[in-house]
Amino acid sequence: MYQALTGKTILVVDDLATIRRLVYGFLTPNGARVLEADSVEEALRQASEHSIDGFVLDIRLGGPSGIDLCRAIRAMDKYRTTPIIFVTALDESSALQDALDAGGDDFIHKPIHPAILRARLNSLLQKTAYLRQVELMGLSLHRYVCRRAEEIARVYATTGVLPAPKPHEVCVLFTDVRGFTELSQRLDMETLFRALSEHLAAQVSLVYKHEGYVDKFSGDGMMAVFDGEDMALRSCLCALDILDFASARLEKDATTIHQLGMGIHKGEAMIGNLGSNEHLDYTLVGRTVNLAARLCGAADRLSIVVSQAVRDAVAGDPRMSFSEGREVVVRGFNRPMPIFNLSRGTASG
Repeated sequence: MYQALTGKTILVVDDLATIRRLVYGFLTPNGARVLEADSVEEALRQASEHSIDGFVLDIRLGGPSGIDLCRAIRAMDKYRTTPIIFVTALDESSALQDALDAGGDDFIHKPIHPAILRARLNSLLQKTAYLRQVELMGLSLHRYVCRRAEEIARVYATTGVLPAPKPHEVCVLFTDVRGFTELSQRLDMETLFRALSEHLAAQVSLVYKHEGYVDKFSGDGMMAVFDGEDMALRSCLCALDILDFASARLEKDATTIHQLGMGIHKGEAMIGNLGSNEHLDYTLVGRTVNLAARLCGAADRLSIVVSQAVRDAVAGDPRMSFSEGREVVVRGFNRPMPIFNLSRGTASG
């Protein structure tokens, strides 16, 4: 009936041993582990040494009160949401508001009724477990989807309304490992997967360092998006940092997993939800995305190719240098267009 109590550690704090033993007898038959303390100091020591799942505190203790102890418990990061129940005599009702303001979750009156204590603790432990699950789900959402998709998912969960697609000015960076197919024939899959995962992890860190976000992984490559002020500058500096990382790793690693090509383009794209009610992808589509991907395909090993729009947006910044433009025919586009190789300039990044 009180399954949430099973396996949980409960700290009972009361200066009367008879009360502590009474609570011990109420909770242990339900599978709880009960620790005891007779003072604030002893309670804080046990809270530091053990992982406590719930607290039962007497309001009145010899010396500092249970209310003081509650504040000290809530000041500890690991107990920010841990259930705290106060035990109070009927003539202490005036202190209850102070106890709740200090961070207490609930209270019960003396004499303690075992069914009430078990029910209140069980309910609070279930609530805490649910909140922790929600928190872990939020962390998982943050890890598995891009920042924009996470924002939309949270809005949709609250309103039930999906936003309409809209145009958005962005800078898109694509990366791709050169020779990956050939490499997959030479390396065992476990080694290949581990090397690719480590390399993509480094790219992701650099994207977020430069205030972009990863829209998706595509096989051995990545699509990153930058928007807002200085989007072109941040995308270029990010690409240069990725290139430095790849070049440094290549000197120490004989595999070609680090031989990247990258492409960057700046322009307008449509951002919105693609798919069905069963599966949605919040992403960008349009000419800007397509051209950035094509520029990535045109890049040699360990090189960055950018469009004229990107070069013009960062022209004059000494941290970057560009080759002379060359006219190329990009697959899917009608006319030849100038493209430029980006390298690090004379000033430090």
